Amino acid sequence: MRKKVFAGNWKMNLTAIEARTLIAALRADLDRDAAPLSRDREVMVAPAFIAIPAASQALAGSSIELGAQNMHFEDKGAFTGQVSAPMLKPFGVSWIILGHSECRHLFGEPDDFICKKVGAALRHRLKAILCVGEKLEERQAGRTNDVVLGQLRASLAGIDREQIAHVTIAYEPVWAIGTGHNATPDQAQEVHQTIRKTLIEMAGTEAAAQIRILYGGSVTADNVDSLVSKPDIDGALVGGASLKADSFARIVRARFG
Repeated sequence: MRKKVFAGNWKMNLTAIEARTLIAALRADLDRDAAPLSRDREVMVAPAFIAIPAASQALAGSSIELGAQNMHFEDKGAFTGQVSAPMLKPFGVSWIILGHSECRHLFGEPDDFICKKVGAALRHRLKAILCVGEKLEERQAGRTNDVVLGQLRASLAGIDREQIAHVTIAYEPVWAIGTGHNATPDQAQEVHQTIRKTLIEMAGTEAAAQIRILYGGSVTADNVDSLVSKPDIDGALVGGASLKADSFARIVRARFG
């Protein structure tokens, strides 16, 4: 059985002090039953870069893992404003979010650029979450599969089949991110199933069966159970609802058995 993943993407929110406060509240809630949770799910939070050191200290001894929201594919160099894997790993960062729709559409990151980041993450043994998703006009035009699978293939182009097995995919329809309008469980499952079929072509049946595919897009405590109960939805990439300890804790405790 694939372990579910519940990842909190804090985006450009929370100071270092606020990050400590949120983690303390989250730990107080979750660590009471950390052992049962850890058997069938993983939990991760991804603060802004500036809050990672504080978050790392606040997470010490916890089952909650630490992630980062992006990184450059080079280890060092003249890349002003960028952060690399060797800079993140000493703080205990074990997850990295790549290809988020905001990076793709607001900051213009193309597929080949994201692909280099995926390769760098795998090289540094980071657990990469590769995000894919369509805009509203693309869905309305019936192009969801073309867009999503195009991003998937291009963002993993040249990645070894065995390495693809270590990448987690996040389907995040752009029209649902931060809008309050999430894809229905059936809509999400349909895309997730299509992604898994494509992963079979790319990495083989055995590997594709182990790859986690998360849903991201206005996930809340009210809709998470119905989403992650679907056979190909292996957890959630959570934005706004991860900024409050009680709502994220409820999401992490999603019922899907």
